[in-house]
Amino acid sequence: MKIPLFQVDAFASRPFTGNPAAVCPLDAWLPDDTLQNIALENNLAETAFFVRTGDRFALRWFTPEVEVDLCGHATLASAYVLFRELGLEGHRVCFDTRAGELIVTQSGDLLSLDFPSRPPSSDAVHPRLIDALGAQPLTVLSARDYLVVYAREADVRALRPDMQVLSNVDRFAVIVTAPGEDVDFVSRFFAPAQGVPEDPVTGSAHCTLIPYWSKRLGKTKLKARQVSRRGGELECEDRGGRVRISGRAVKYMQGTIEV
Repeated sequence: MKIPLFQVDAFASRPFTGNPAAVCPLDAWLPDDTLQNIALENNLAETAFFVRTGDRFALRWFTPEVEVDLCGHATLASAYVLFRELGLEGHRVCFDTRAGELIVTQSGDLLSLDFPSRPPSSDAVHPRLIDALGAQPLTVLSARDYLVVYAREADVRALRPDMQVLSNVDRFAVIVTAPGEDVDFVSRFFAPAQGVPEDPVTGSAHCTLIPYWSKRLGKTKLKARQVSRRGGELECEDRGGRVRISGRAVKYMQGTIEV
């Protein structure tokens, strides 16, 4: 069986930046173990698969290790492929996912994700979390992921986590964040237990970052930067129970895989 494959840099305006995602359009779902093996073979943070269902699309995401319940950059990449490569008409696409309905709209070259808000709250903290990060934060909150808040952008950039220890904490992943020097906030994202030691740019993390920083800064529209090695820029909006996460994407590669 031959399957189209696109590799797209999401939250990027030029190649070699943002977060690379593989996108595989399918005519019908393959067995789960085949989808997982394709993701493992691709060896990217996420591989997205979608199947058309009328005027909507069923969408799933896999890391090299597991299927995940929400992924921003691979959703952005999937919308990019549909609009720019497969000729989907209009300015709106609806995806049905494990996280419910997700809508992506396009305006020029900007793609905007309508995602659920996941505000953080106080909770018990894994006893080895701070040791694994290697620097004392201002505070630790949690939603799906830990949200670890530092005082300065330089603190976030300087972190060199112990990934082996971090892979054993009791949350899906760990977000670290601080006020930005020339943006509203910066972040990094670590998910070693999911096969992603550090993700370049993480849309789903901003479901937690946006409500936190919106409340802290007293504003609904925010500019963000993920300060990974590749880096990425995001335009964000707090919309109450939902968040809007916007960015650009560029195609890096197109081909065919055989399974």
